[in-house]
Amino acid sequence: MPELTAVYDLIARLLPFECMQMRFMQQALTGLLLLAPMVALMGVHVVNFRMAFFADAISHSAFAGVALGLILTVSPRWTMPVFGLLVGLAIVAAQRRSALSTDTVIGVFFSGAVAFGLAVVSRESSAARDIQRFLYGDILTITADDIRAMLALLAGLTVFQVYGYNRMLYIGLSPSVAKAHGVRAAAYQYIYAGLLSCVVIFSVQAVGVLLVTAMLIVPAAAARNFARSAGAMMWWALLVSTTSTIAGLLISAQEWARTATGACVILAAFSWFMLSWAFACMRCRAPGSRQ
Repeated sequence: MPELTAVYDLIARLLPFECMQMRFMQQALTGLLLLAPMVALMGVHVVNFRMAFFADAISHSAFAGVALGLILTVSPRWTMPVFGLLVGLAIVAAQRRSALSTDTVIGVFFSGAVAFGLAVVSRESSAARDIQRFLYGDILTITADDIRAMLALLAGLTVFQVYGYNRMLYIGLSPSVAKAHGVRAAAYQYIYAGLLSCVVIFSVQAVGVLLVTAMLIVPAAAARNFARSAGAMMWWALLVSTTSTIAGLLISAQEWARTATGACVILAAFSWFMLSWAFACMRCRAPGSRQ
Protein backbone atom coordinates (compact mmCIF):
# COMPACT_ATOMS: atom_id res chain seq x y z
CA MET A 1 0.00 0.00 0.00
CA PRO A 2 1.31 3.44 -0.86
CA GLU A 3 2.50 5.58 2.06
CA LEU A 4 0.21 8.59 2.34
CA THR A 5 1.92 10.52 5.14
CA ALA A 6 4.51 11.94 2.74
CA VAL A 7 1.71 13.15 0.46
CA TYR A 8 -0.05 14.87 3.36
CA ASP A 9 3.18 16.57 4.46
CA LEU A 10 3.77 17.79 0.91
CA ILE A 11 0.27 19.29 0.77
CA ALA A 12 0.89 21.11 4.05
CA ARG A 13 4.08 22.64 2.65
CA LEU A 14 2.68 23.57 -0.76
CA LEU A 15 -0.53 25.06 0.67
CA PRO A 16 0.55 26.86 3.86
CA PHE A 17 -3.00 27.80 4.83
CA GLU A 18 -4.14 27.18 8.38
CA CYS A 19 -6.99 24.95 7.26
CA MET A 20 -4.62 22.74 5.25
CA GLN A 21 -2.53 21.85 8.31
CA MET A 22 -5.29 19.53 9.55
CA ARG A 23 -5.01 15.89 8.53
CA PHE A 24 -8.66 15.47 7.48
CA MET A 25 -8.29 18.44 5.11
CA GLN A 26 -5.13 16.93 3.66
CA GLN A 27 -6.95 13.65 3.13
CA ALA A 28 -9.88 15.47 1.51
CA LEU A 29 -7.59 17.31 -0.93
CA THR A 30 -5.74 14.09 -1.76
CA GLY A 31 -9.03 12.40 -2.56
CA LEU A 32 -10.18 15.35 -4.70
CA LEU A 33 -6.88 15.45 -6.60
CA LEU A 34 -7.32 11.76 -7.42
CA LEU A 35 -10.95 12.25 -8.34
CA ALA A 36 -10.37 15.32 -10.54
CA PRO A 37 -8.54 13.58 -13.43
CA MET A 38 -11.01 10.69 -13.34
CA VAL A 39 -14.09 12.88 -13.69
CA ALA A 40 -12.30 14.95 -16.35
CA LEU A 41 -11.40 11.93 -18.47
CA MET A 42 -14.78 10.27 -18.13
CA GLY A 43 -16.64 13.57 -18.40
CA VAL A 44 -15.23 14.20 -21.88
CA HIS A 45 -16.77 10.92 -23.04
CA VAL A 46 -20.01 11.66 -21.19
CA VAL A 47 -20.36 14.98 -23.03
CA ASN A 48 -19.28 13.65 -26.41
CA PHE A 49 -21.47 10.53 -26.18
CA ARG A 50 -24.43 12.35 -24.57
CA MET A 51 -24.39 10.05 -21.52
CA ALA A 52 -25.28 12.55 -18.79
CA PHE A 53 -28.51 10.67 -18.05
CA PHE A 54 -26.51 7.45 -17.64
CA ALA A 55 -24.27 9.11 -15.03
CA ASP A 56 -27.35 10.47 -13.29
CA ALA A 57 -28.88 6.99 -13.10
CA ILE A 58 -25.71 5.53 -11.57
CA SER A 59 -25.45 8.32 -9.01
CA HIS A 60 -29.04 7.80 -7.90
CA SER A 61 -28.36 4.10 -7.48
CA ALA A 62 -26.47 5.25 -4.38
CA PHE A 63 -29.85 5.30 -2.65
CA ALA A 64 -30.35 1.65 -3.47
CA GLY A 65 -26.75 0.82 -2.55
CA VAL A 66 -27.15 2.32 0.90
CA ALA A 67 -30.49 0.55 1.34
CA LEU A 68 -28.94 -2.76 0.29
CA GLY A 69 -26.20 -2.30 2.87
CA LEU A 70 -28.79 -1.74 5.58
CA ILE A 71 -30.66 -4.89 4.61
CA LEU A 72 -27.49 -7.00 4.52
CA THR A 73 -25.92 -5.20 7.53
CA VAL A 74 -22.90 -4.35 5.36
CA SER A 75 -21.18 -0.97 5.16
CA PRO A 76 -22.56 1.24 2.34
CA ARG A 77 -18.94 1.89 1.34
CA TRP A 78 -18.99 -1.65 -0.07
CA THR A 79 -22.57 -2.00 -1.27
CA MET A 80 -22.70 1.34 -3.11
CA PRO A 81 -19.88 0.67 -5.61
CA VAL A 82 -20.96 -2.94 -6.14
CA PHE A 83 -24.59 -2.00 -6.74
CA GLY A 84 -23.62 0.97 -8.94
CA LEU A 85 -21.38 -1.27 -11.04
CA LEU A 86 -24.15 -3.85 -11.45
CA VAL A 87 -26.64 -1.16 -12.50
CA GLY A 88 -24.21 0.29 -15.05
CA LEU A 89 -23.48 -3.11 -16.63
CA ALA A 90 -27.17 -4.02 -16.61
CA ILE A 91 -28.05 -0.81 -18.49
CA VAL A 92 -25.49 -1.57 -21.21
CA ALA A 93 -26.66 -5.19 -21.47
CA ALA A 94 -30.33 -4.19 -21.71
CA GLN A 95 -29.59 -1.46 -24.23
CA ARG A 96 -27.65 -3.84 -26.50
CA ARG A 97 -30.34 -6.53 -26.34
CA SER A 98 -33.44 -4.36 -26.59
CA ALA A 99 -35.22 -2.41 -29.30
CA LEU A 100 -35.85 0.38 -26.81
CA SER A 101 -33.92 3.63 -27.05
CA THR A 102 -30.95 4.15 -24.75
CA ASP A 103 -32.61 6.90 -22.70
CA THR A 104 -35.69 4.71 -22.18
CA VAL A 105 -33.59 1.81 -20.86
CA ILE A 106 -31.68 4.16 -18.57
CA GLY A 107 -34.95 5.68 -17.34
CA VAL A 108 -36.32 2.25 -16.42
CA PHE A 109 -33.26 1.29 -14.37
CA PHE A 110 -33.07 4.79 -12.89
CA SER A 111 -36.67 4.49 -11.67
CA GLY A 112 -36.20 1.00 -10.27
CA ALA A 113 -33.03 1.87 -8.34
CA VAL A 114 -34.49 5.04 -6.81
CA ALA A 115 -37.79 3.33 -5.96
CA PHE A 116 -35.98 0.46 -4.21
CA GLY A 117 -33.89 2.88 -2.19
CA LEU A 118 -36.85 5.01 -1.16
CA ALA A 119 -38.87 1.92 -0.24
CA VAL A 120 -36.20 0.79 2.22
CA VAL A 121 -35.60 4.31 3.58
CA SER A 122 -39.31 4.87 4.19
CA ARG A 123 -39.40 1.64 6.21
CA GLU A 124 -36.12 2.09 8.10
CA SER A 125 -36.07 5.46 9.87
CA SER A 126 -32.41 5.00 10.79
CA ALA A 127 -31.54 5.02 7.08
CA ALA A 128 -32.49 8.67 6.71
CA ARG A 129 -29.21 9.86 8.24
CA ASP A 130 -27.13 7.78 5.83
CA ILE A 131 -29.16 8.94 2.85
CA GLN A 132 -28.74 12.56 3.92
CA ARG A 133 -24.96 12.16 3.94
CA PHE A 134 -24.87 10.71 0.43
CA LEU A 135 -27.41 13.23 -0.84
CA TYR A 136 -25.09 16.19 -0.20
CA GLY A 137 -21.75 14.42 -0.04
CA ASP A 138 -18.94 14.95 2.48
CA ILE A 139 -15.40 14.64 1.17
CA LEU A 140 -14.09 15.47 4.67
CA THR A 141 -15.05 11.97 5.83
CA ILE A 142 -12.83 10.24 3.26
CA THR A 143 -10.53 7.58 4.70
CA ALA A 144 -7.08 6.29 3.78
CA ASP A 145 -8.69 3.11 2.41
CA ASP A 146 -10.92 5.23 0.15
CA ILE A 147 -7.86 7.06 -1.15
CA ARG A 148 -6.06 3.81 -1.92
CA ALA A 149 -9.12 2.50 -3.76
CA MET A 150 -9.31 5.73 -5.78
CA LEU A 151 -5.61 5.43 -6.61
CA ALA A 152 -6.17 1.91 -7.94
CA LEU A 153 -9.19 3.08 -9.96
CA LEU A 154 -7.20 5.99 -11.41
CA ALA A 155 -4.45 3.58 -12.50
CA GLY A 156 -6.97 1.31 -14.22
CA LEU A 157 -8.73 4.25 -15.85
CA THR A 158 -5.43 5.65 -17.14
CA VAL A 159 -4.56 2.34 -18.78
CA PHE A 160 -8.00 2.19 -20.38
CA GLN A 161 -7.70 5.76 -21.71
CA VAL A 162 -4.22 5.23 -23.15
CA TYR A 163 -5.22 2.02 -24.88
CA GLY A 164 -8.85 2.68 -25.72
CA TYR A 165 -9.29 6.44 -26.23
CA ASN A 166 -9.29 6.35 -30.04
CA ARG A 167 -11.39 3.20 -30.06
CA MET A 168 -13.99 4.89 -27.86
CA LEU A 169 -14.06 7.80 -30.31
CA TYR A 170 -14.83 5.33 -33.11
CA ILE A 171 -17.63 3.78 -31.07
CA GLY A 172 -19.06 7.19 -30.25
CA LEU A 173 -18.94 8.18 -33.92
CA SER A 174 -20.57 5.01 -35.18
CA PRO A 175 -20.56 1.38 -33.98
CA SER A 176 -20.42 0.25 -37.61
CA VAL A 177 -17.32 2.39 -38.21
CA ALA A 178 -15.78 0.94 -35.06
CA LYS A 179 -16.52 -2.59 -36.26
CA ALA A 180 -14.94 -1.83 -39.64
CA HIS A 181 -11.75 -0.84 -37.81
CA GLY A 182 -11.75 -4.09 -35.84
CA VAL A 183 -12.90 -2.55 -32.56
CA ARG A 184 -14.80 -4.87 -30.21
CA ALA A 185 -17.50 -2.34 -29.38
CA ALA A 186 -19.34 -4.50 -26.83
CA ALA A 187 -16.24 -5.14 -24.71
CA TYR A 188 -15.29 -1.45 -24.65
CA GLN A 189 -18.83 -0.37 -23.82
CA TYR A 190 -18.98 -2.74 -20.84
CA ILE A 191 -15.55 -1.68 -19.57
CA TYR A 192 -16.42 1.99 -19.99
CA ALA A 193 -19.76 1.57 -18.20
CA GLY A 194 -18.04 -0.24 -15.33
CA LEU A 195 -15.35 2.40 -14.94
CA LEU A 196 -17.85 5.25 -15.20
CA SER A 197 -20.03 3.59 -12.55
CA CYS A 198 -17.08 3.38 -10.13
CA VAL A 199 -16.07 7.01 -10.80
CA VAL A 200 -19.64 8.19 -10.24
CA ILE A 201 -19.95 6.34 -6.93
CA PHE A 202 -16.71 7.86 -5.62
CA SER A 203 -17.95 11.27 -6.81
CA VAL A 204 -21.12 10.79 -4.76
CA GLN A 205 -19.00 10.76 -1.61
CA ALA A 206 -17.31 14.02 -2.68
CA VAL A 207 -20.20 16.15 -3.97
CA GLY A 208 -23.36 14.13 -3.30
CA VAL A 209 -26.04 12.60 -5.49
CA LEU A 210 -27.48 15.98 -6.47
CA LEU A 211 -24.24 17.34 -7.95
CA VAL A 212 -22.39 14.28 -9.23
CA THR A 213 -23.57 14.74 -12.84
CA ALA A 214 -22.35 18.34 -12.74
CA MET A 215 -18.95 17.08 -11.54
CA LEU A 216 -18.67 15.17 -14.80
CA ILE A 217 -20.20 17.47 -17.39
CA VAL A 218 -19.34 21.03 -16.29
CA PRO A 219 -15.52 20.73 -16.64
CA ALA A 220 -15.94 18.83 -19.92
CA ALA A 221 -18.40 21.41 -21.24
CA ALA A 222 -16.01 24.24 -20.36
CA ALA A 223 -13.17 22.33 -22.03
CA ARG A 224 -15.22 21.97 -25.20
CA ASN A 225 -15.61 25.74 -25.40
CA PHE A 226 -11.87 26.30 -24.99
CA ALA A 227 -10.53 23.45 -27.14
CA ARG A 228 -10.25 23.06 -30.91
CA SER A 229 -9.48 19.32 -30.90
CA ALA A 230 -10.38 16.18 -28.96
CA GLY A 231 -6.91 16.00 -27.41
CA ALA A 232 -6.98 19.62 -26.30
CA MET A 233 -10.44 19.10 -24.81
CA MET A 234 -9.01 16.37 -22.58
CA TRP A 235 -6.23 18.62 -21.27
CA TRP A 236 -8.58 21.55 -20.71
CA ALA A 237 -10.96 19.28 -18.79
CA LEU A 238 -8.08 18.17 -16.55
CA LEU A 239 -7.14 21.79 -15.86
CA VAL A 240 -10.70 22.90 -15.09
CA SER A 241 -11.47 19.89 -12.91
CA THR A 242 -8.24 20.04 -10.89
CA THR A 243 -8.31 23.78 -10.23
CA SER A 244 -12.02 23.65 -9.36
CA THR A 245 -11.53 20.94 -6.75
CA ILE A 246 -8.64 22.79 -5.08
CA ALA A 247 -10.45 26.14 -5.12
CA GLY A 248 -13.71 24.58 -3.93
CA LEU A 249 -12.10 22.88 -0.93
CA LEU A 250 -10.15 25.99 0.10
CA ILE A 251 -13.18 28.27 -0.22
CA SER A 252 -15.46 25.94 1.74
CA ALA A 253 -12.97 25.90 4.63
CA GLN A 254 -12.94 29.68 5.03
CA GLU A 255 -14.77 31.18 7.97
CA TRP A 256 -16.73 33.58 5.76
CA ALA A 257 -17.96 30.73 3.54
CA ARG A 258 -18.73 27.76 5.82
CA THR A 259 -20.57 25.85 3.13
CA ALA A 260 -20.53 22.38 1.55
CA THR A 261 -17.33 21.49 -0.29
CA GLY A 262 -19.20 19.85 -3.16
CA ALA A 263 -21.23 22.98 -3.85
CA CYS A 264 -18.08 25.14 -3.88
CA VAL A 265 -16.33 22.74 -6.26
CA ILE A 266 -19.20 22.87 -8.74
CA LEU A 267 -19.50 26.66 -8.45
CA ALA A 268 -15.78 26.98 -9.22
CA ALA A 269 -16.23 24.73 -12.26
CA PHE A 270 -19.29 26.74 -13.30
CA SER A 271 -17.17 29.92 -13.14
CA TRP A 272 -14.75 28.24 -15.54
CA PHE A 273 -17.67 27.41 -17.82
CA MET A 274 -18.89 31.01 -17.88
CA LEU A 275 -15.37 32.16 -18.74
CA SER A 276 -15.16 29.56 -21.51
CA TRP A 277 -18.53 30.63 -22.85
CA ALA A 278 -17.35 34.24 -23.09
CA PHE A 279 -14.17 33.02 -24.78
CA ALA A 280 -16.15 30.97 -27.29
CA CYS A 281 -18.41 33.95 -28.08
CA MET A 282 -15.40 36.19 -28.71
CA ARG A 283 -13.78 33.55 -30.90
CA CYS A 284 -16.93 33.24 -33.01
CA ARG A 285 -17.00 37.01 -33.53
CA ALA A 286 -13.33 37.24 -34.47
CA PRO A 287 -12.60 38.16 -38.14
CA GLY A 288 -12.29 35.08 -40.30
CA SER A 289 -14.08 32.76 -37.86
CA ARG A 290 -16.96 30.60 -39.05
CA GLN A 291 -20.37 31.52 -37.66
